[in-house]
Amino acid sequence: MPETGINSTFSKSTGLPRKRFYRARAHSNPLSDSHFPVPLSPSHVDYSLHYPHFFPSSDQADSSKKIKFADIGCGFGGLLISLSTLFPETLMIGMELRDKVSEYVKERILSLRVANPGQYQNISVVRTNSMKYIPNHFEKAQLSKMFFLFPDPHFKEKNHRRRVISPFLLDEYAFVLEVGGIIYTITDVEELGDWMKTCLENHPLFEPLTEKELETDPAVKLLSSATEEGQKVARNDGQTFQAVYRRIAASDQIS
Repeated sequence: MPETGINSTFSKSTGLPRKRFYRARAHSNPLSDSHFPVPLSPSHVDYSLHYPHFFPSSDQADSSKKIKFADIGCGFGGLLISLSTLFPETLMIGMELRDKVSEYVKERILSLRVANPGQYQNISVVRTNSMKYIPNHFEKAQLSKMFFLFPDPHFKEKNHRRRVISPFLLDEYAFVLEVGGIIYTITDVEELGDWMKTCLENHPLFEPLTEKELETDPAVKLLSSATEEGQKVARNDGQTFQAVYRRIAASDQIS
């Protein structure tokens, strides 16, 4: 990690990267072409680059440890940081399209690892377009949790196809989620909240969590508080709209 006294992009007091040097547009067009490496398949994901504590070398052929949580459009990484200490043995990754933002999250994680030996080894970030390349990163039924926090609302009807929750994309998410896995969504835009809930309600492979399950799930408590967007909404006394659904087995798989 760069010396904080030399590199002004790092705070002298905390050793963490300073956001003002990594600012970017609030959202990116997910349908545009971007240039970044994409693994040919999930078996081509090099875990040693993301989790050197768990994978000292790139030879992971005998390892059964896989990424289980994915934060789609992870922003500045607040949720990942909070989840890391809640689930220290669970590998999780943030997926972010904006290059400056993903670079910030990478530097933030590296700084936290240096400042807190033994911690934050289970989180990482990758710059990618999750609307195109989810199957390149995850195997069938690999994930147990997927998070979609304050996604771009794409207000114009002609741009609804850019929304990260849609009937078509839910098919892909259902593929990479294990049965019993959970999708978490939250927004401060009521119309988008209704849209995401309707998409999930109408999909045959998802069912809502009960109120009791929502109350006891520690991840639910982080949806509105762990991210920069969520904290901004709270400061402005704004309202949020959640939809949390469980992946269920297809009807023809139920005996």
